[in-house]
Amino acid sequence: MLKDITLGQFFPGNTIVHRLDPRTKLLAVVFYIVALFCADSVLTYAMVAAVLATCIVASKVRLKALTKGLKPILIIVIFTAVMNLFFTKGESVCDVWLLRHITWEGVVAAVKMILRILMLIMGTFLMTYTTSPIALTDGLESLLGFLKKIKAPVHELSMMMSIALRFIPTLIEETDKIMSAQKARGADFESGNIFKRAKALVPILVPLFISAFRRADELATAMECRCYHGGEGRTALHVLRYKTADWLVLSGFAVLAVGVIVLGRFGL
Repeated sequence: MLKDITLGQFFPGNTIVHRLDPRTKLLAVVFYIVALFCADSVLTYAMVAAVLATCIVASKVRLKALTKGLKPILIIVIFTAVMNLFFTKGESVCDVWLLRHITWEGVVAAVKMILRILMLIMGTFLMTYTTSPIALTDGLESLLGFLKKIKAPVHELSMMMSIALRFIPTLIEETDKIMSAQKARGADFESGNIFKRAKALVPILVPLFISAFRRADELATAMECRCYHGGEGRTALHVLRYKTADWLVLSGFAVLAVGVIVLGRFGL
């Protein structure tokens, strides 16, 4: 299960999606999320799905890599679907045992929620897969640059988010190694009730926290040795500049968001 968590990974490439400005991809994801949460019909969901499919094909990221990242959240998706099935008021599907508690409105709501969650995660994962952590930091800092006028630590916040994304795969790998080592010593993480399983995780969490703090201390020392002192006065190695492709992509996603909202207003 741990190996299925792919958040924070970056797959290098030279596709049009990889070459886009990181600010473009961040804003495109915002427009995509707005369109996704405003979608409420077959037409609007089809529009959002078509845009996502086009981006996946253009990025040349394997569909298997995207679907692999969905495995850890299947429990959340199933739980959300069940809650919508049984707790949405409306006309019963059938007057037979449990089916009398399931409504057609609940079925529609469950399907919409499942599609929304899956497409949301696939869309955001696609951004991290095609954008390096450094580029994400630069893009986020540039977009939030206006907050510097109110003395907000924009650079530091962007750096923290980038480091957090970067170290997710590292911590997952470390957790997998610790679990393998504990299993070799006879530890059992799968049998027993939920309380016994939670108690069995203590031998994993303690060394994991120690390792995380050690890595954080080593990273802080390395940054100090390189004279890092925050974002003030720093220059960028790669200056971000919008290109024609960036404006076209941003315009396309903006049109998608506006189109979905307008279609929703007319009930389409």
